Amino acid sequence: MNQPLIGVIGGSGLYQMDALQDAQERVMHTPFGAPSDMLVTGRVHDVPVVFLARHGRGHRLLPGEVPYRANIHAMKQLGVRYLLSVSAVGSLREDFKPLDMVLPDQFIDLTKHRESSFFGRGAVAHVSMAQPVCPLTADVLARAVRNVLARDANADGVALHPGGSYVCIEGPQFSSLAESSWYRSMGAGVIGMTNMPEAKLAREAQIAYTTLAMVTDYDCWHPREAHVNANMALANLLKNAGRAQQIVAEAVRLLGTEQPASEAHTALSNALVTQPDAMAPEVRERLAVFLN
Repeated sequence: MNQPLIGVIGGSGLYQMDALQDAQERVMHTPFGAPSDMLVTGRVHDVPVVFLARHGRGHRLLPGEVPYRANIHAMKQLGVRYLLSVSAVGSLREDFKPLDMVLPDQFIDLTKHRESSFFGRGAVAHVSMAQPVCPLTADVLARAVRNVLARDANADGVALHPGGSYVCIEGPQFSSLAESSWYRSMGAGVIGMTNMPEAKLAREAQIAYTTLAMVTDYDCWHPREAHVNANMALANLLKNAGRAQQIVAEAVRLLGTEQPASEAHTALSNALVTQPDAMAPEVRERLAVFLN
């Protein structure tokens, strides 16, 4: 088959792609270890796609245990140019209700123990993260959400919120009330545990990244709503799982047709400080998929 054009990383509750045809499992190896699970290649609307369950099938990995570098490296090896991330999030705003869809365009990284770059150990690069989400890819995803909601008779009251900041915490524990209030004071719209360093690594890999954040709860700040727990989050997520499958399939259809020229695709052109001819051979080999 052709190289996958689009990668999909499924979060909690999205462990497979129902629309994927001619599915083939691929065991991938990277200089940064093994990915979360086997990658599954196939076609959706005749567009080459690869899917990966972020936490592994059976949800075996904590957010801090996800091998983010291996996941993104494997996507790059396969030729992915657009990456759709599907994630469960808590709401930090009254108007972002459970079951709503948010398309964050900014991130606040509060993770503590994660490797967040492919570079180092003999190679230096500083990519811009001013716009961590590709706006063109996010626009395609927004249209996909609207198209799906418009034909969904059960979507009354489900809203799409384009834009907003996603604060990413280390976890695996949920926030304290003081922390939740602090995040709200930052102006953040949603809270999650997985989109960092995923978005940073996608930018270094010159892959256009966007995320579909599905609201499951109000974290713990809301004076009238129950504090988040895992059962509550998963229950609301499962209510949206079928809708998320349709949205991803529609986004793949649109991206496959339009293939927007993203600035992310040339992110290293002004970011690479150590030129390849100044790198040791083993460093060039480790980074070859990004430098070619």
